Amino acid sequence: MTVTATSAQAGVRPYRWQWIALFVILAAEVMDLLDGLVTTIAAPTIRRDLGGSESLVQWLGAGYTLAMAVGLITGGRLGDLYGKKRMFVIGASGFTLASLLCGVAVSPEMLIASRVLQGLFGSVMIPQGLGLIKEMFPPYEVGRAFGMFGPVLAISSVGGPVLAGWLVDADFFGTGWRMIFLINLPLGLTAVLAALRYLPEYRSPAATRLDLPGVGLVSLASFLLVFPLIQGRELGWPAWTFVSMAASIAVFALFGRYEAHRTASGRDPLVTPSLFRKRAFTGGLVAGLAFFSGLIGFGLVFTLYAQLGLGFGPLKAGLAALPQALGGVVGFGLAMSGLQEKLGRALLQIGTLVMAAGAAVLALTVHLTGTDVSTLRFAPGLALAGIGMGLVMAPFFDIVLAGVEPHESGSASGTLTAVQQLGGAFGTAVLGTLFFHLLADRWSFGSAMQLTAWVEVGLLALTFGLSYLLPRHARPQEPGA
Repeated sequence: MTVTATSAQAGVRPYRWQWIALFVILAAEVMDLLDGLVTTIAAPTIRRDLGGSESLVQWLGAGYTLAMAVGLITGGRLGDLYGKKRMFVIGASGFTLASLLCGVAVSPEMLIASRVLQGLFGSVMIPQGLGLIKEMFPPYEVGRAFGMFGPVLAISSVGGPVLAGWLVDADFFGTGWRMIFLINLPLGLTAVLAALRYLPEYRSPAATRLDLPGVGLVSLASFLLVFPLIQGRELGWPAWTFVSMAASIAVFALFGRYEAHRTASGRDPLVTPSLFRKRAFTGGLVAGLAFFSGLIGFGLVFTLYAQLGLGFGPLKAGLAALPQALGGVVGFGLAMSGLQEKLGRALLQIGTLVMAAGAAVLALTVHLTGTDVSTLRFAPGLALAGIGMGLVMAPFFDIVLAGVEPHESGSASGTLTAVQQLGGAFGTAVLGTLFFHLLADRWSFGSAMQLTAWVEVGLLALTFGLSYLLPRHARPQEPGA
């Protein structure tokens, strides 16, 4: 069954299996979210088993999110061109195969390469599901369908680290850390089979062509930036690392010029160049990069501190981080209870302050208690940081997108989502490198953790300052939208 997007929007009866199809899409989202979280908990155990340098810990997360960031920019267009169901099945199948390769990896290099493959296939899989929801459901039910994402993803974010820690500690069938990837096999195969049966095929009659040179340029620029940030410390910061980072800026500039030329010649750009002439959008991009860099990098460092510094096992480390995830659920719930519409940008600013206060409380907790720290002593600071996180993330995308024209919202949304993933890779590189550098300089684990927390406060202060470039409120939703 193949349906064009225009027929779906014209009031034709809803797709028969829409709710079953929604759960298939949600299953894929859960797999992606869990795999973005699990290596943070399992990384120390993986390194002890496979060997490799300290950078392995960073590449396990950065390789996945960097590949996801690059792929997401163009992943949605693949579905428009070749069919959303087809690309969803390809993405889910590839993600499952990459998970198997992760689970049987025999070297750090094989595991990192498999993580990159996971990210690439995930970037093909995820946009198709979001696009299918808009086509399968009539306008009056789209909001209800997207409303299912909040609870499901919240439960996944809460349970993901704990599940990863439990699987590693349980050592089922002697698999140890490998089970965090192998568990995707039954989940992925079920999702693929269900997608073949229940997902409809939609193609967009106005699909835009792929901008492969643009993808190549932004991929090269991102790699030139992240690679030296992760590897430079271990190599003693040779001259080429700084040349590489400078070259990344030049390649990003070249990418911008290429996109402008492509638009002027009447071809479809990867990113609409006019977006970067809008203060709200450029401010939102930088604010998002700062926020998500701090969020993901801080999470990695806290897990390393808990396991390497305090001697927690994977499960105990996952439980130690649980208050932040629960706080995120509370913050998101508060935002969705009416505060988002009432406060707009102010809610985002309040969230950054609350989150910064939580990071400061955690730093003071580590300072006052040293290595004699139980999981409960972390709870106040982490819970406060989590509440602030939820308050920021709930309105962030809607607020930034209010600063662009409606016809630019598709490109702007894809770019923002990619920057969210790029921020994760950048934060893993920068804060992870800072943490390991401090340890190499004979700082204690506690002192290194404290400084990282204060860097996180600084990144949140930058996010707060940049928020004044954003619109005061999100664009009002049209009836039935």
